[in-house]
Amino acid sequence: MKDSQPTVEHRPSVCPLDCPDTCSLNIELTDGQITDVRGSKSNPFTAGAICKKVMRSYAEFTQGADRLLYPLRRTGPRGSGQFERISWEEALELVHDGFTRAIAAHGSQTVLPLNYAGPHGELAGGSMDRRFFYKLGASRLDRKPLCAGVRSMAYSSLFGSAASMGPEQLAQSDLILIWGVNVTVSALHLTRHINAARKAGGRLVIIDPKRTKIAEQADLHLQVKPGTDVVLGLALAAELDRRGALDEAFLEKWALGADEYRANARQYDLPKAAEICGLALADLEQLTDWLVAARALVTATGVGPERGRSGGAGLRAAMSLNALLGQHGRPGAGVYGKPAALLPKTTARLQGDHMIDPDTRIINILDSAAAMLDRDRKIPVSAVMIYNHNPVAVHPDQGAMIKALSQEEVFTVGCDVVMTDSMAYCDVILPAASHFEFDDIYSAYGHTYVQRAAPVMAPLGESLPNTEIFRRLAARFGFEGAEFTATDAELMDQAFDLSDPRFEGGKLSDLPLDGALHLDLGAAGAAILCDTHGPATPSGKIELYSADLEARFGAGLPRYIAPTQDAAFTLVTPGSDKRINATFGNCALSDGPEELEIHPEDAVARGLVDGAEVEVFNARGAVQLVVKITDAMQPGVLYVAKGAWRRSSATGLTVNALIAASARTDIGDGAAYHETFVDLRPI
Repeated sequence: MKDSQPTVEHRPSVCPLDCPDTCSLNIELTDGQITDVRGSKSNPFTAGAICKKVMRSYAEFTQGADRLLYPLRRTGPRGSGQFERISWEEALELVHDGFTRAIAAHGSQTVLPLNYAGPHGELAGGSMDRRFFYKLGASRLDRKPLCAGVRSMAYSSLFGSAASMGPEQLAQSDLILIWGVNVTVSALHLTRHINAARKAGGRLVIIDPKRTKIAEQADLHLQVKPGTDVVLGLALAAELDRRGALDEAFLEKWALGADEYRANARQYDLPKAAEICGLALADLEQLTDWLVAARALVTATGVGPERGRSGGAGLRAAMSLNALLGQHGRPGAGVYGKPAALLPKTTARLQGDHMIDPDTRIINILDSAAAMLDRDRKIPVSAVMIYNHNPVAVHPDQGAMIKALSQEEVFTVGCDVVMTDSMAYCDVILPAASHFEFDDIYSAYGHTYVQRAAPVMAPLGESLPNTEIFRRLAARFGFEGAEFTATDAELMDQAFDLSDPRFEGGKLSDLPLDGALHLDLGAAGAAILCDTHGPATPSGKIELYSADLEARFGAGLPRYIAPTQDAAFTLVTPGSDKRINATFGNCALSDGPEELEIHPEDAVARGLVDGAEVEVFNARGAVQLVVKITDAMQPGVLYVAKGAWRRSSATGLTVNALIAASARTDIGDGAAYHETFVDLRPI
């Protein structure tokens, strides 16, 4: 008999990971197994291109040896990885017993959900889970300070909830400032629109502490010292003011606090900024010339500038340049920051916000380890559920998180697709289905397309979608009502306001799988701030002076807080080209020790050569890394990509162990990751 031929199929899907692009995917399956992941053209913005980490690692992540297939109960010490298989009934009973005992002793707020942004689907990312914890009365978690919350607050302080320009408008700009984001790693599809602008004669300026790939291609790269972005932004504003280049008519009509802002900016001139920021004065003068001459300026900021004590100020100073120059109100002119504000989401309905007790305490996600370790607080954290998150790999002060999760006093439940560094500390593990195995709706934070994905394969083992896991938990806890029995299709249709005319009476649960719905302004076309819509601030203007930030943080105007450096090097830890946050940290691309990028001058001074093993350390810990010498770095600054797992270092720690959880930003109480100071020694 002839051997039967394998069955090969191709099915549409969507990438759910924490990235602004949310690519449409084409999944190849051979006899029901994923054998290839490629981009598709269903989403016109991503247009068939995807990053190598998704292409090379998603099949391995979904079907590899670390995949969690069955509920597990811990049988050995925390962190040992010793578990035994149990049934779903046993697992749900253990969760119920553990939470119930903790609540009986300390009240419902003793339970802490510890989740972040593993999947970005509307359902998996936050729907039935939030309803469950709100009904339970668990402590609430402020997730924004971990990443991007400071950037969001800076944007909102200027423009309120108003939508920014969309990414497509970059093609109409003649001067593009990419400030603190490595677009080839973290926003790949912006490059197509940047290239279109440059083909039409536009200029590209990159402001980044590292000479990234796109910086090498730019017309100008300002290799700013980490944490000094605010000085650069204010000095440019002061020089533009000195040259008489500010748009007085625009400021009169559309801005609030322009006089106060200008007076604040005058404390820095270009020579002073060049000294503080480590830049050439001629480059600052060149950029000022281009800003004055620009017809359509776009400023696109990333989360890089937020990662210092002056992070909010740096972002406000960068985004304010457009208002000072009157660079809003026409195509290609504006800030690219929050295009997804156009989407008519009904998140409060989806997540069941009506069940929130307003007196419930809120814990900053950066304080979660400290909260678990503080056994003397009035209501100690005695039960935790980790899901959509790998806090051991992601949080600052990794040592504190490991210590917190090692406590036998804290009953810990885990829910994930694979066995992560964090799952190893859990008492009970619930196996989550991968996004290839359930239905969901996907929006994006970098554009305005909405997509639906259906399963491309059956759930592996006994894994379940997040929605079903929390339905079962709700049932075991006796929670009744439509909120806890809603189907996934019903949840999809609860995620957006379907009365919005852009849906044309349709349902998201019926959205075709091979397309994407573009939710721009409909008949009005593209969103243009100060034209199609105005700032959604209390004043109705762009608030260059923020009374709200002044009242809450004493930061109504951007200000520079100089760091106190207590070691030889500044450590920066941006995104990786091998991982998205910590996702794929267990895959082949991340095998072996992580690289430490160092400037040649520093390498020579320390007697280092390419490939040498070094230990980077401070008072919080030590990490083993492999040296990569490159003049893409500036002297005194070290670069290590974030998101590695503990297996990458012989010390069992990653660079997150070196970052202080207590170092916070000027607004938003965010993590000041890049104010981490270290030394190194050869091994």
